[in-house]
Amino acid sequence: MVWIKRFFGGVLLLLLLLASAIGIYVYRSFPALDGELKVSGLTAAVSVARDSADVTHIKAQSPRDAWMALGYVHAQERGWQLEFNRRVMHGELSEVLGEATLDTDKLMRTLGIMEAAQRQWQGLPAEARQALEAYSDGINAFYAGSAQALSPEFHILGVKPGGAGQPWTPQDSVGWALMMALDLGGNWGNEFARLSAARVLSTEQLWQLFTPYPGEAPASRTDFARLYAELGVFRPDAIKTGAAGARGESAGGLFDAEKSALPTNLLAQDINDWAANIGNVEGKGSNNWVLAGSHTTSGKPLLANDPHLGLSAPAIWYFARLQAPAGQGADGRAIPALDVIGATLPGMPFVVLGRTAKVAWGFTNTGPDVQDLYLEQINPVNPQQYRVPGAGPAQWADFKTRSERIKVKGQPDVSLNVRSSRHGPVLSDVQKPHAELLDTGRYVIALRWSALETDNLTAVAALRANQAQSVDELIAAYANHHSPMQNVVMADVSGKVAYKAIGKVPLRKADNDIRGIAPSPGWDARYDWAGWLPYAQTPQADAATIGKKGWFANANQSVVPPGSDLFLGQDWVVPYRFERIEKLLASQPRHDAASMQKIQFDQLSSATTRLLPFLQKTVSQHPLATEVQTLLAGFDGVMRADSAAPLIFSVWVDELTRGVIGSRLGEARLKSMYGKRHFRSAIEEMMERDDKAWCGAAGCAAQSTAALDRALTLLQATRGAAPAKWSWGQAHQALSAHRPFSNVPALARFFDVSVPTGGDAFTVNVGQYWPNDAKFPFANRHAASLRAVYDLADLEKSRFIYQTGQSGLVFSSRYRDMRRAWADVSYRPLQMTPASFDHQLQLTP
Repeated sequence: MVWIKRFFGGVLLLLLLLASAIGIYVYRSFPALDGELKVSGLTAAVSVARDSADVTHIKAQSPRDAWMALGYVHAQERGWQLEFNRRVMHGELSEVLGEATLDTDKLMRTLGIMEAAQRQWQGLPAEARQALEAYSDGINAFYAGSAQALSPEFHILGVKPGGAGQPWTPQDSVGWALMMALDLGGNWGNEFARLSAARVLSTEQLWQLFTPYPGEAPASRTDFARLYAELGVFRPDAIKTGAAGARGESAGGLFDAEKSALPTNLLAQDINDWAANIGNVEGKGSNNWVLAGSHTTSGKPLLANDPHLGLSAPAIWYFARLQAPAGQGADGRAIPALDVIGATLPGMPFVVLGRTAKVAWGFTNTGPDVQDLYLEQINPVNPQQYRVPGAGPAQWADFKTRSERIKVKGQPDVSLNVRSSRHGPVLSDVQKPHAELLDTGRYVIALRWSALETDNLTAVAALRANQAQSVDELIAAYANHHSPMQNVVMADVSGKVAYKAIGKVPLRKADNDIRGIAPSPGWDARYDWAGWLPYAQTPQADAATIGKKGWFANANQSVVPPGSDLFLGQDWVVPYRFERIEKLLASQPRHDAASMQKIQFDQLSSATTRLLPFLQKTVSQHPLATEVQTLLAGFDGVMRADSAAPLIFSVWVDELTRGVIGSRLGEARLKSMYGKRHFRSAIEEMMERDDKAWCGAAGCAAQSTAALDRALTLLQATRGAAPAKWSWGQAHQALSAHRPFSNVPALARFFDVSVPTGGDAFTVNVGQYWPNDAKFPFANRHAASLRAVYDLADLEKSRFIYQTGQSGLVFSSRYRDMRRAWADVSYRPLQMTPASFDHQLQLTP
């Protein structure tokens, strides 16, 4: 008995010691929020105070120290986010995650993100270089001198910040701006999807699937199916067609992670999925609007913005104020005073969205076509050459090549030979779908993308925007913005309002009959770009134009004026959100901040109301059909979280899409295209014309019945046999996923942030889901990454919210403390002079 007591006593002691060690580690992982810290490299003391809204206020004696302090704070709060993002853009994930991320690394190396960042860094003026250098110094100073323990991600994965190099460099900030452009500014995925679909569809059917923007004719009259067949671009053994199965019984666990089969490599799944969907602009949108004083209760402008991005934990944004008097740069030039508050991006030293003391602004994604794919014909005699324009016999040029070495955890390094044509990197060397479709012995695909151009001065634009004090100064600042193109609404305290599309967009030649809609023959010079649209000619609206109507709104609809000859692309977002915002803004003569909030909360889906009558009249013999149709009879198209009808509709339209479109494309092709691309416009038009060519000889009503039967069987298996107890919010949880722990159930429950939400891809309060997701096909994955409302009558009444919390440290109470308020569309104050501060820290040299 004595030995038993000693044994259990020893076990208890070990457990207590372990618990103490964990407690000490957790405590040491928290950032210092109060007191004083020594930071090497500062020239004077910097105050870092956090207000009751958890906005970080940085007050320095020079702009350089303010930027450095922001870098230090980002490293304190978002160290793993910085490290993971750095590895993504460098193509260095495999060094940590192994062979599973090798394809993603190869794609990043082939795109040459960091190679382009280095070129662009060399072209930046001294003022921008100093800001990026100071920010980088702040991150590195944190890792060099802080006693704060690394967050658990570093320990679990055995990662050292920066790997063998520095944790952060100024070029990394340039690279991160390119990564934002990559996420928001591309349509190469749509171009390739059209090429793939042209293998099995006629050109007429192609335009029925990839519908033109409402009210517009197809952007190109080219017979793509014939063009690609005559060129012989496809592999002889490429899949032509085949039945595409619906979800059926294999989907039994699609609403419940615990019932899903786990992927082979959990850690790599999310980032590989992101990489596979680069170049698909669909759903990547935002809302913003600005009201002239004539349309507000105060007589001064109101401005609202909610940029839609993929939800992540931690969030993409970090709210801060930067304040410093005018200073002097290293080159002796004066640096204007700095006083700006709003959303910063960890990785950049600037407020991207926000306000100064006198002017506020908000972004939406413009979404023009700034990426073109080119079919490069291979020289049959010398495969190291490709065809270039030239008269007479075919002319050939050598590919440019460079060698990349990728470290792979647990395996030898992998060598990658990167090829580039005169247009840009050869994607088909590293994109498996390209190699599976193309006869790569005859053709490869190269990419031209505007953001990779050396003259990209986006960092300069961000710097000068942070110094602006009026609408006119803001417009002048954004003349340097390059990529991605953004729609900016702005307002200042004098009452002036404006809209301007900022960024570089290519012009195409008059005889370019493909117009960037699909891959073009790279040896034909008429498909080359013909320069850039001058900044003075990008879409815009001045105060007088906005004043006549009372407001200007954008929700990623086409920004090309009706009747204009200007062609910027055709892959705009269908205008459901825009039309709804317009209706709500017109619904009352004057608005205030509360009505702005109400509009941001709106969950009426016009896309749902368009298809709902087809569902309501669908005949089904399913045992649950009668009860379900009773629920649907009272459904008004508002995608409420606590309602069953939005869930029934969403599962039905998913099954309908799979049945109608999948039967023509085949299983593999549907899988590669559908999910983040929804084909909703195509389904709407097919149902409205009862298109038997797509729906089959029995017509679209039969497809609707089959889809409803499958949907109800699936819902019954996953949600139970009582439809009245189903709810959209439980299936449509806003899921802010952690990278890379989101796909590891034991870790995801701690690192992911989720909350039930309403809405869908077409509501103002957006909630886009990805029905091809293996575990959560209806989870809200792409939504308002922040919401902000600015009142120019008193900018101290501005407000904001986003979906997680300021801290990126999973043990912190500030990791997820905004999620409920965000889901309820309530806000926190965004003030330069808050009543008090909850924490005050002093950084000293």
